Amino acid sequence: MDIFRRPEDIPADYGRTVITIGNFDGVHRGHAVVLDELRAAADSRGLRSVVVTFDPHPRIVHQSDSPVELICSLDQRLGRIARSGVDAVLVQPYTLAFADQSAEEFVLDYLVGKLRASAVVVGHDVRFGRGNSGDLEALTALGRRHGFDVVVIDEVGEGTRYSSSAIRRLLEEGDVRSAADQLGYNHTLTGTVVHGEKRGREMGFPTANLDLEAEGLVPADGVYAGWMHFPSRGLRLPTAISVGTNPTFHGSVRTVEGHALDVRFADLDVYGDTMEVSFVERIRGQVAFRGMEPLIAQMHEDVDRARSVLVS
Repeated sequence: MDIFRRPEDIPADYGRTVITIGNFDGVHRGHAVVLDELRAAADSRGLRSVVVTFDPHPRIVHQSDSPVELICSLDQRLGRIARSGVDAVLVQPYTLAFADQSAEEFVLDYLVGKLRASAVVVGHDVRFGRGNSGDLEALTALGRRHGFDVVVIDEVGEGTRYSSSAIRRLLEEGDVRSAADQLGYNHTLTGTVVHGEKRGREMGFPTANLDLEAEGLVPADGVYAGWMHFPSRGLRLPTAISVGTNPTFHGSVRTVEGHALDVRFADLDVYGDTMEVSFVERIRGQVAFRGMEPLIAQMHEDVDRARSVLVS
């Protein structure tokens, strides 16, 4: 998949394109339908399929006092879009100047002029141009006037439409299973394994700690059943995952750490490795225990529950 960082990077001989435009945060099941339709529309015309996505997220630009916490990083987003089989992604730098184009300027200068669109794949609720002044009716009329088709996709979802905003809320509540139903995959954080306090090892539950700059939205504090994946080793391990500040030890830093089930820690030297942590189900919330013994007893129970979740 080609990745362009600005429209000017698209080669002059790239030809006309079929495009879709969106934030694609999480690249959820609704997005997957859009990407499938994009590929089909491009294939039927013998043209390249191009996804236009934004960085930073428009809300970060327009509402800097209440920025959105994204489901996935740009790299994670691009990786998932690439797996859809589209030909290219344009990562459009999102600025106030870009947002200030009128609806017609956006179509003429951007879609037709810079992207050479032969067709545009959109949902019924498409909005574009300054103040979101353009809608589906305006886009269709401009398409007839300037020689591009508008392919419209119906809303997709089970009971309600798939939504990045709804998925963020589910993750913030710790409902990773419902989030996975909308995403189409288990929510995943990606980062580097770093040294922690080693308290887990002392209690018989050694963990791999994810660095604080890990990519992806960290779900609500608590204990989860999930998986640790080490891509460079081709290793995927069933895991009990802890998210939180370790209140039993009066911690203040929020961490993500995983205890691999039924694996001797001495056989797992992964410090410095890239690790992907995927969440399957929340087992319980975060609790401050009155001492080590009740904590260790609960950890044994957590591991048993995680194992049963992952085996079922």
